Amino acid sequence: MTHDRSAGLVETARALADGTITSRALVEQALARIETSQASLNAFRIVRTKAALAEAEAADAQLAAGVRKPLLGVPVAVKDDMDVAGEPTAFGCRGEFPAVARDGEAVRRLRAAGAVIVGKTNTCEFGQWPFTEGPAFGATRNPWSPEHTPGGSSGGSAAAVAAGLVPAALGSDGAGSVRIPASWTHLVGIKPQRGRISTWPRGESFQGITVNGTLARTVADAALLLDAAAGNHALDPHRPPAVDASAAIGRDPGRLRIALALKPPFTALPARLRPEVRARVVELAEKLSDLGHTVEEAEPPYGQIGLTFIPRATAGIAERVREAPFPALLDRRTRDAARLGGLLGGVPLRVARRAEAVLHRRIGGFFTSYDVVLAPTTAAPPPRIGAMLELGGLATDRAMIAACPYAWPWNVLGWPGVNVPAGFVGGGLPVGAQLLGPANSEPLLLSLAAQLEAELRWPEVWPEPRVSADSPVA
Repeated sequence: MTHDRSAGLVETARALADGTITSRALVEQALARIETSQASLNAFRIVRTKAALAEAEAADAQLAAGVRKPLLGVPVAVKDDMDVAGEPTAFGCRGEFPAVARDGEAVRRLRAAGAVIVGKTNTCEFGQWPFTEGPAFGATRNPWSPEHTPGGSSGGSAAAVAAGLVPAALGSDGAGSVRIPASWTHLVGIKPQRGRISTWPRGESFQGITVNGTLARTVADAALLLDAAAGNHALDPHRPPAVDASAAIGRDPGRLRIALALKPPFTALPARLRPEVRARVVELAEKLSDLGHTVEEAEPPYGQIGLTFIPRATAGIAERVREAPFPALLDRRTRDAARLGGLLGGVPLRVARRAEAVLHRRIGGFFTSYDVVLAPTTAAPPPRIGAMLELGGLATDRAMIAACPYAWPWNVLGWPGVNVPAGFVGGGLPVGAQLLGPANSEPLLLSLAAQLEAELRWPEVWPEPRVSADSPVA
C-alpha cells in the first residue's frame, strides 16, 4: 500500500479510519522520504525511526479494534523546542542534551489525538532568527530552491511539510517563526491566540510572545492539527475559550471589512517592502475584493509597539541562556542578546508587560472599523543560505528587520494570525500574506483563508523534487 505524498492530514486520517492504508505503511513511507531527503533538505534534528514504527503498530491495533481518534496513526513532526519523552530538546543549540522524561503538553495532546511523532525538526538557536542554520546541525534548505532558506525559526517543520515528508507539523512563533517560514515555503501557517496550544512545561515562552502553531499545505489540515494540539495544562496562565477551527473551514465568512496594511510597523531600523512582494499582496487584496469583501488601505495604530517587544524577547533569551547546559557553545549574538535581556529584565520588562493592555485597547479599537487586517508576512523573498549566518549582532538585526518587519506585533498582542500563500516572485520563490484578527478570531481568519484557497488552489502547486543523496547540507 502506497500513499501519495500529496495526501494531506484530513485525507490521511480518513484513509486510516476507512482501513485503506495502515499506520505502519504510512510511517514507513514518511521515514523513507525523510531519510532520502535528509542530505539535501536537512529538515530533521531527530528521526524517531524505531519509536515511530512501534507507535504506528499500536495505532493499527487500535484502528482494528474500532477505536477512532482525530489523528489516529497519522505521522506528524514537531519542532525541536518541544519536549518529546525519551528525546533531547536541544532547541538549535550545540552539545549533547539529555533525553527529557515527559512530553510537553502540546505533544501530549497530539498523542492523545492518535498522532505518531516521526521526528523533531530543525530550528535556529533558541528560535531567534528567520533562517534555520547553525553549527549544531548545518543548514536546512528550502524545497522550492535549495540555495535559499526556508525561513525560521520553524524552518525544519516548514521544509518537511513543503517537501511532502509529513502532511503537517507543529512550529512555534515568537516574532513570526511559523508565519515567516510558511510564507517562504508556500504553506498555511497558523499563529493562534496565546494559550490556544499550550507551551507547557513553560507557562509562558519568551515572556508570553512565543506561541505554538501549525504548518500545513491546506487550511483544513492546519486547522485539524490546531484542534488536535489545542488545550491547556492545569497550570497554564493563559486559557482562552475553546474554538472549533475545523468547523470554520466550510463556513462563509460573510462580507468583511478588510484593512490592507502595507507599511512596516514601527522599527528602530529601516525596512522597505520590496515591490515584487507588494504586488503579490495587492493581488490578494484584489481577489478578496472580487469575493465581495470591502478592502481599503489602512494601518493599525501600532505606535511605539516595538519598545514593548525588545524587553520581552531579550529577557526570554536571557532565561534560556541561564538554563543552557553549554553556554560557551552558544552563538555570540545569543550571549549578547541575553546580556541585554539581563539589563531590561527588571523595570523595562514590567513596563513592557503592562503596556500590552493599552495596546489591546488601542489596536482593538481598530477592529470596530475593520474585521481583518491583510498585511505582507515578509518584506522580501527568502534570503540565500548563509546570508545572515556569520553577521554580527547589529548587522543580523538590520538584515532581519529589513526582511521580516511585519510579523512581530501580533506576538506582543497575543492575537491570531494566519499566513496564506500569495504566489511567487523572481526565480520561483514563494511569498505570503498575513490575515490578522483580534483576540480569539481564529475561526473568522480560517474561514476567510479557506475561501481564498478555494479560489487560488495553492495546494495544487508543488516544488520540483530535488532530493538526492549527495546534495549538500551545509
